[in-house]
Amino acid sequence: MMKRPLSHIRVLDFGQYLAGPLVGMMLADMGAEVIRIDPPEGPLFNDPSYDMLSRGKSSLVLDLKSEEGKATIQELVKRSDVLIDNFRPGVMSRLGLSPDELQKLNNNIISLSLPGFASTDPELAHIPAWEAVIAAYTGQFTDMGLNRRLMGINPSFTPLTLASAYGASFGAMSVLFALAARDRNGGDHIEVPLASALLEGLIYNCEQIEDYPERYKSPREVELDRRAEAGLPMDLKFEELSEFLDPFYRTYTCADGRGFYVVSGSVATHPRRVLETLGLADLLDGLPDFSAYLDTKEWPDSWSLRNYPVGVDARERISTAMKKAFLTKPSYEWEELFGVAKAPATAQRFTKEWLADPHALASGLVLEVDDPRYGMMRQMGNVAWLTTDEGAAQKQAGPVADDARVKLANILAETPRLQSDHQAYSGWLDGLKVLDLTNVIAGPTIGSTLARFGAEVTSVQPVEPSVDPWNTVVFGIHAHRGKESVLLNLSSNEGKEAMRKLIAQSDIITMNGTDEQRDKLGLSLEELKAINPKLILVQLDAFGGPMRGPKSDHLGYDDLAQAATGVMVRFGGGMETPEEHAHFGTIDVLTGYCACVGLGGALMKLKATGEGSIARAALAGAGNMIQAQFMYDYDGRAAFNEPSGREVLGWGPFYHCYKTEDEWAFFAAPSEEGEALKRIPELADLSELSGQQLQAELADRFLDKPLSYWREQFKEGAATIVPLSSLHDTRDNSLQRESEGNIDLTESTFRVIRHDLHPMGRWCDLVAPNAVRPRKGKITIPGYMPKYGQHTHKILQDAGYSDAEIASMIQQGIAGREWSEKYLPE
Repeated sequence: MMKRPLSHIRVLDFGQYLAGPLVGMMLADMGAEVIRIDPPEGPLFNDPSYDMLSRGKSSLVLDLKSEEGKATIQELVKRSDVLIDNFRPGVMSRLGLSPDELQKLNNNIISLSLPGFASTDPELAHIPAWEAVIAAYTGQFTDMGLNRRLMGINPSFTPLTLASAYGASFGAMSVLFALAARDRNGGDHIEVPLASALLEGLIYNCEQIEDYPERYKSPREVELDRRAEAGLPMDLKFEELSEFLDPFYRTYTCADGRGFYVVSGSVATHPRRVLETLGLADLLDGLPDFSAYLDTKEWPDSWSLRNYPVGVDARERISTAMKKAFLTKPSYEWEELFGVAKAPATAQRFTKEWLADPHALASGLVLEVDDPRYGMMRQMGNVAWLTTDEGAAQKQAGPVADDARVKLANILAETPRLQSDHQAYSGWLDGLKVLDLTNVIAGPTIGSTLARFGAEVTSVQPVEPSVDPWNTVVFGIHAHRGKESVLLNLSSNEGKEAMRKLIAQSDIITMNGTDEQRDKLGLSLEELKAINPKLILVQLDAFGGPMRGPKSDHLGYDDLAQAATGVMVRFGGGMETPEEHAHFGTIDVLTGYCACVGLGGALMKLKATGEGSIARAALAGAGNMIQAQFMYDYDGRAAFNEPSGREVLGWGPFYHCYKTEDEWAFFAAPSEEGEALKRIPELADLSELSGQQLQAELADRFLDKPLSYWREQFKEGAATIVPLSSLHDTRDNSLQRESEGNIDLTESTFRVIRHDLHPMGRWCDLVAPNAVRPRKGKITIPGYMPKYGQHTHKILQDAGYSDAEIASMIQQGIAGREWSEKYLPE
C-alpha cells in the first residue's frame, strides 16, 4: 500500500457547507483517513461541490441524539487523531463532544472548531454565520475596489467564499502543526473564527500607515483623493477608468477578441520584457530608469521604470502602442510568447474554460474524477501537496451514505490511542529555523505566519533590490514581520556559498518561484538531500501543479491567477469588462497560507520517515479554492449562473443586500426562506412570494424600519440580518495600541494593533495574528519587519564569517547592509 504523508492519521469530519469540509479535503488529499460524520437525514449541504469536497472520505451515518450513536462516536474519538467541526458555538457541547469531553476521551486528539465568529465574543458569537453574513459584517462587500469606488458603486456582492477559504487554510495548517508538536504538547483544541481569518486575509485592504507618502498611491487612488477633496461625485463610467490604469497593469484586447491581462510593473526587468515581447523595444529609449529606493527629492525625473506606477507623461503613449500591438495576434499566441519571455501575463478566462484548460488538466491544477453521481467530473485540484507524494493527483470520488459502516467493527476493535503525559504549552514550531528566499506578498506570508508559531525566520534578499518599495516595504511591513534580514548577491559564487552555509543551518527553506528558477538556485530535492536529508523546501509559484504542464514555468502574480481561473470576468460581469477582485492580495495571502498547509504535511512526513521533501502550493490553486463552491464541471452540469457583475447585490431574495431606513444591511435566510418571514409580522404576507417579486417587496419593507428593529426581529432561528460594515470601520473599531500592552488575541473576533512604537518613525495599523486560537499552542505577535539588511553582519557572523571577511564581502557587493537610508523611502 502506498505510504502517503498522512496515511497514519484518522480524522472525524463533522464539517458542513464549506470551511470544515475544505479542511477535511485538504487532509484527505495528503492521504489521511477522513470519516465524514453524517446525520440520519443526510448532509445539510446537498450540492455537487459538497461531493467534490468529500473526495477521499468515507461516510458514517450516526444519530448522535441516540445512546448508541453517542457511544459509537465516543469510541471513534478514542481511536482518532483529529476532529473537525464548523458548527455555531455550543452545538458540539450539546452533543457531549466539548473540547473538555474530547480530551477526557483522548488527550492526544487535535480538535478544530471553525465558528463564524469567536465563541468568546459576547456581541457576535450567537449570530448565524452564513458565509455572506461573515463577509458583510467584516466589511468585504463595502468599498469593493478602486474601480467600484470611482464609479460610485457601493455596496457590491461577490459569491467568492473568502472567509471559508482563509479559515480552512488556517485550520488545516494549525491541525498539522499541532499534530507535529504532539510529542511536546499532547492534544489540543483549536478555534479558528472565520471572520478573524477573513480580516487577516484582507490585511492589505485595511493596513494603514501614518502620513502615507503620495508616491505609493496608484493613479486611481490619486483620483479618488482628488475627487474627495474637491467634493466631486464618484461617477466615472467603466470605459473612463482606462485613463487611470498603468500600461503594465491592465487588460488589453487581442486579435481574437479575448482580454489579455498584463501584470508586469514593480519588478525592474518586467516592463522591459513586455515591450520587447510586443516588438516595442524602441519605446524604452529615453524612459527614466533609476533606483526606486531614492527619496523623491533625489529623483532625476518624475518617475522611474523600476517603480509603479508609470508617469502621467508616458502612460497614454505606452498604453496606446501596446493596444495596437496586442491586436496583431490572438491571445493564445501572446500567452505562449509572454511565458517564454518570462513576462507575467495571461489570457482572461471564464471558470468553465479554466476547468477544461489544457495546462490546468495536464498540471493537476484541475483533476478528472470518476464520480458515481456525475460521471467524469472535472474539479479543483490540490491546494497543497508534496512533490514526492505519488498519490497527490489520484482521487477517490466522494462517498455514498454510510459506506464506512463496513469498516466500523475493525476500527472499534483497534486499541485506543495511548493517553499522553506531554502537556507543554509551547509554540508548535519552536526551535525550527526557516530560511526565507521570498519576495512580494505570497511568499513572505509563509515566513511571517510561521513566526507566530515560534519559528525563527531569516529573510535573504538581493544586495540590489529588484522589486520596488511599494511591494517590499509597504506590503512587507506585514508580510516580513518576525524575521531577521540579510542581503546577499546570489549571482556571485561567494554569495551562493554564504547561502549554502545558511541552508546547512536551517530546517526549512521557503521560496516563490517556478521549478526552473528553483533548480537554478540549486534547490532541487537531490541537491537539498546532499546538504541535509531532513531539509524541507516550501515552494509556491503561479501555475505549478502536482504534474508538469505547458505553463508550469510561466511567471505570474495574484491578479493573473484571478484572470486565468475566471475570477476577473465573473467579478466584472463579462469578457468585455473584467475587473481584478476588489481586494489587494486576495489570492496572494491565501497561497501563502496554503503553502503552510503543505509544510504541515512535510513535517508529518519528516516525523514518520526522517525524510525531507518539497511542499508546494500555487496561486492558481488558491484561485480554485476561493471559487470552491462552483469549481467543478461535468456533462449535464447546471449553468454557471452564480452572481456576477458590478450591479449584483446578492444571490436571490433570501441572501441579499438591502437598504434599511438608516443603513445598508445583509439579509440571510437560505435554509428557512419563507418560514423565516412568517415569524415577522411586517413580512409574513410575503412568505409565499419568490424571485424578483419577493426581492422587490423585501426591498420596500426593509426601508420602513431601522436596522436595529430588523435585527431584533430576526434574533431567533437560522435567519439573520447584519450591518454592511467596511474593512476600515472594522479596523478602527478593534484597535489596540501597542504602547498600552496586553494585546488581546483570544476574546474579540477582530483585533488590529496600532504599532505606535514602530522603528520607521510612523505608526501603522496591522491585523493581529488572532485567527488561530489554540488552548495550549503558544501564539506570538511577530516583531517588526526589519529594515532590509539590518542583520547582515550578525547573520554572517553566526554562519562562521569573521568581521574582516564580512567587511570585505560588503565592500565587494557580495553582501549589503541596506537598500535605502530610510526604512520607508519617501
